[in-house]
Amino acid sequence: MMGSVRAPLFLIFFSAFLFHGHCVRRTEIDVPRHVGQAGDGDDDEAIAPGPSPTRSGGVQVQVRDKYVVMDNGILQVNLSNPGGSVTGIQYNGIDNLLDELNDESNRGYWDVVWSARNSNKTKGKLDRLDGTNFEVIVENDEQVELSFTRTWNLSLEGKVVPLNIDKRYVMLRGSSGFYTYAVYEHLAEWPTFNIYNTRTVLKLRKDKFHYMAIADNRQRYMPLPDDRLPDRAQVLAYPEAVRLINPVEPEFTGEVDDKYQYSCESKDIQVHGWISKDPPIGVWQITPSFEFRSGGPVKQFLTSHVGPTSLNVFVSAHYSGVDLTMKFGPNEPWKKVYGPVFVYLNSMLDGVDPRSLWMDAKEQLIVAAESWPYKFPASEDYVQPSQRGNVAGRLLVLDRYISEECLGANGAYVGLAPPGDVGSWQRETKGYQFWARTDEEGNFSISGIIPGQYNLYAWVPGFIGDYKYTKNITISAACHIDVGELVYEPPRSGPTLWEIGIPDRTASEFYVPDPDLQYVNPLYINHPDRYRQYGLWERYAELYPHEDLIYSVGTSDFRKDWFFAQVTREIGNNTYNGTTWQIKFTIYSFNHTGTYKLQLALATAHISELQVRVNDANASSPLFSSDVIGRDNTIARHGIHGLYWLFSVDVPGTKLIKGENTIFLTQIGSLTPFQGIMYDYIRLEGPPSSNSTDRC
Repeated sequence: MMGSVRAPLFLIFFSAFLFHGHCVRRTEIDVPRHVGQAGDGDDDEAIAPGPSPTRSGGVQVQVRDKYVVMDNGILQVNLSNPGGSVTGIQYNGIDNLLDELNDESNRGYWDVVWSARNSNKTKGKLDRLDGTNFEVIVENDEQVELSFTRTWNLSLEGKVVPLNIDKRYVMLRGSSGFYTYAVYEHLAEWPTFNIYNTRTVLKLRKDKFHYMAIADNRQRYMPLPDDRLPDRAQVLAYPEAVRLINPVEPEFTGEVDDKYQYSCESKDIQVHGWISKDPPIGVWQITPSFEFRSGGPVKQFLTSHVGPTSLNVFVSAHYSGVDLTMKFGPNEPWKKVYGPVFVYLNSMLDGVDPRSLWMDAKEQLIVAAESWPYKFPASEDYVQPSQRGNVAGRLLVLDRYISEECLGANGAYVGLAPPGDVGSWQRETKGYQFWARTDEEGNFSISGIIPGQYNLYAWVPGFIGDYKYTKNITISAACHIDVGELVYEPPRSGPTLWEIGIPDRTASEFYVPDPDLQYVNPLYINHPDRYRQYGLWERYAELYPHEDLIYSVGTSDFRKDWFFAQVTREIGNNTYNGTTWQIKFTIYSFNHTGTYKLQLALATAHISELQVRVNDANASSPLFSSDVIGRDNTIARHGIHGLYWLFSVDVPGTKLIKGENTIFLTQIGSLTPFQGIMYDYIRLEGPPSSNSTDRC
């Protein structure tokens, strides 16, 4: 281990600031694309991973029967031939940073989880995307680019995913790392199928890499993989979560380890990795763009977990369920480029806190972001910067019950995604998405857009609903499109009578309890992401042992009195009941013949049916039912949101009475502790007034 004493975060950041720029060894690169000749592919005896001859000069490649080696004098990367798995990374005097206890095919790889379209299985088959052909695409002093391909044909039906695969690896002169990207292609005449997950994986040496960093405030010493073995850990409600009862390092005793506790939103997965203390080395995955990930900027993905394992996930059904499964139907051609991802290595002089390597990795991310889109990838399917387009404009918000004038959409998310319905971007999986955030005045600029047909989508924190620009946008090479001023009119029927929460698409503002002391991850004690603790769903019945939540408008505080998730209640023997929450509010004057509107924005749902009743909890028919929605599984996976839902419920004035009224919110699903919903925001609106309908 890196030591039994863990430094407070403020000391970590202070030491990083103190030493950064003086002791960290790194190389910034900005190398243009170069086209070279293919290697001769000689048939010398196979070599195992190992050091290359001492030399000066640029990048070199050695091709043997079973291995291909890229070497630029800073690091050496060994790949299986023709499979294209990373079998070894030699750097800073260490023969291999990857776990040599694993089979060579299980150290660094791409994979896909898939199934035939008519499969009844809930989980797919794993395909490591092993190549069957190898080619040197570029070879010169400045750059080496290698291609490992597999071509699909009918003889492979049912055995491997029906895709043509082209995995690429790139090494540049003077670069302290290497790049990987891949091209997936499905032809129209090929079988229908589903993809559940695709990603890159690095499995590092467990004897060296013990410290994980995925954000400034999310980094820690990690348990060992051995600590998850049956004699050292107690499996909790699902196999991914264990309580460490006899860990190798006693300091971890009693902690919960669960890979879902380290999930991140796509927009925030730009740099993450692991640190070794002896010698001080960092291994990082740097991804300056999320244009090729599914589900938009706030879709959540796994990042790193005990192993030590480092992931870069591009497609995943986590926090979304079947809605984010890629489903390919008959006669559906498709091609997409995933990446490039930069595997960056850094090291430092002895005696300096190795956690300052994190600060250096963040600076390298800035370098990568300034160079994006990269110029060096040689695949004809990768769209070069000069071939991409740009879109700019200004987004305004008009809600006349807040302001008679249009307001700049401050901090709005504006993006281009494949054509679809309003809000369809969050369930989109096959195309590219390009997003930006507006400034205080609502101005936005999106660059580096791959040519094609798009819709422009947006949503604005502080307002409910989704925006979609009425016109399709066609991006062509080097285009600069100004869409001008766009006006979003969020759903609104009348004045606000009362509201609960903040419309930001998460449940983070509501009450998140402390965890049971036997289920603690110390990283999230006194942390903004306190909801990532295991077992918080069990706290509801402890806090409300006899009756469900009752919220009184005007006296209750949603930050303290609104539980972050409406979960089921265990009644014994692993059986559960649905729950009914009440919102009590007083009306002294109301329109008996008018129609009120209940705006229900949900941050997530999992196999849940939400029913609404007004002033009669036992009414045989609810005023509204969502039907069964959602497969997000956010509650079990320690998230605070999944997919966004918005329901606008008409409440006839005849349902209300003068004085105290009650809205009953019933979630009737009751099979598991993980069924339930998280609310984003609730608002009751009065009947419409006669406000002007002129636009700004």
